[in-house]
Amino acid sequence: MGRAAGALGGLTRWTCVVLAAYAMLTAAAGVAAWHKYQVLHAPPLPAQPDGSDALPLLNADMWFGNLRGWWNGATLVTVLVFSIWMSRMRDLAELAWPEGQRRSRAWLFLGWVVPVADVFVLKMFVNDLWAAARPAARRERGHPLLTCWWLSVLAAGATGASALSALNHAHNADQTSQALQQVMESDLLYVCAAALSAAVVRQLSGQLKQAVQVTPAS
Repeated sequence: MGRAAGALGGLTRWTCVVLAAYAMLTAAAGVAAWHKYQVLHAPPLPAQPDGSDALPLLNADMWFGNLRGWWNGATLVTVLVFSIWMSRMRDLAELAWPEGQRRSRAWLFLGWVVPVADVFVLKMFVNDLWAAARPAARRERGHPLLTCWWLSVLAAGATGASALSALNHAHNADQTSQALQQVMESDLLYVCAAALSAAVVRQLSGQLKQAVQVTPAS
């Protein structure tokens, strides 16, 4: 049990570190979007023969594009690490309350990608983990923290998808500026979602660890 507890603690810390790094990268991407927005609204520079008047926007485009590319990769890594953490929590939940786990492990992947199911299945999965971590006499699926966390994830995903679509379909400076505003709003929501995810990870990990320790051995 001691070795398992140590491994769980390491995974929990690693997951929180990944979420913190993701939040910082998201904030950096938001700053890049803000900088590009400011450049678009700045008074145009006098035309130069060498074309240097276009450098501010080119630089802003470069930083924005590079950071968004890194952010896309970081999103996949963060989802993967979070899914690995949930799989480990499922191991503990099956020790504490196996009959209460309503979804198979396949939903750790399918819950992110299956349309309609991605709106509620992962929340149900975590609700079951949360209930398994509670004392048997007070088991309840769901908690305000889980509700706020999942709403922030859904809001960030929906706003981010809308912002990306608006940015891809922008054909002039005004449309690009509006799309960048949406990007900054979605980045703020992603940071909030990452912070709430870290809170869920820490609290649920501690509760499930304690629940398994007090569960009688079969």
